[in-house]
Amino acid sequence: MTRVVLVHGIAQQFRGGQTLLADWYPALCDGVALADGPRLAPDDVAMAFYGDLFRPPGHRGLGIPELDAGDVEEGLERDLILQWWETAARAESRVPGPEAAARMRTPDVVQRALNALSHSAFFAGVSERLMIHSVRQVRRYFTEPELRARIQDRFASAVTASTEVIVAHSLGTVVAYEALCARPDWPDLTLVTLGSPLAVPRLVFDRLLPKPMQGRARWPAPVSRWSNIADRGDVVALAKELAPHFGARVTDTLVHNGAKAHDVRPYLTAAATGRAITDGLRGT
Repeated sequence: MTRVVLVHGIAQQFRGGQTLLADWYPALCDGVALADGPRLAPDDVAMAFYGDLFRPPGHRGLGIPELDAGDVEEGLERDLILQWWETAARAESRVPGPEAAARMRTPDVVQRALNALSHSAFFAGVSERLMIHSVRQVRRYFTEPELRARIQDRFASAVTASTEVIVAHSLGTVVAYEALCARPDWPDLTLVTLGSPLAVPRLVFDRLLPKPMQGRARWPAPVSRWSNIADRGDVVALAKELAPHFGARVTDTLVHNGAKAHDVRPYLTAAATGRAITDGLRGT
């Protein structure tokens, strides 16, 4: 009986559904316990896993192509890296700022961005090629219709008649939102989004399906309540509030996750997340 479906974000191509679930499940239970919520058995929770769809078919090292700054494409890939850099520089004194970098040619400005991001708490220990491969996953999701559909089908197949709550993180919030919009006949569900980039203008918001109109996105019909939770220093959740673009029914809450602002585990252990999930399970 799957009461809660979890949806992961980027850079999970070398994990698996059960591996991720084992990582997320204790944190989920801790957050729900803080809210005096019901005990969730392992069978109550499922992971909508799609990371393997981004796994390269065989390269050296970690299985990621030997990417460098010169491989970053103009448009979404370049712009997203630059936005991460600008946001990280504002949030962390250790990250040097971009200054006039936007006027530089792509390989040079991207190399500076990658070098700067390596000093940030979020990207600490992440190789340059893994950063590029991660941003490429975002670009591929929005530009490859067949891949986009396969990812959403993975999510849809994890949802059952017993599902009450969807908990989505990072790019997973985009997957969940679009899939829910495409299935208006589904029964009432609670949506909890963590570290969501859904409201990031131009790079994400304006690429959503269904397409937003006049700065407002469609409400996903199966969702009876929606809680959006963001850390102020989360460089991925560049726009912390979703209500201005998705409707006043969204409850936006800021939390503090410590050094790992975008990490899903401190998001899950936050009391605000536990309350949002508990309210959905209780149906109150």
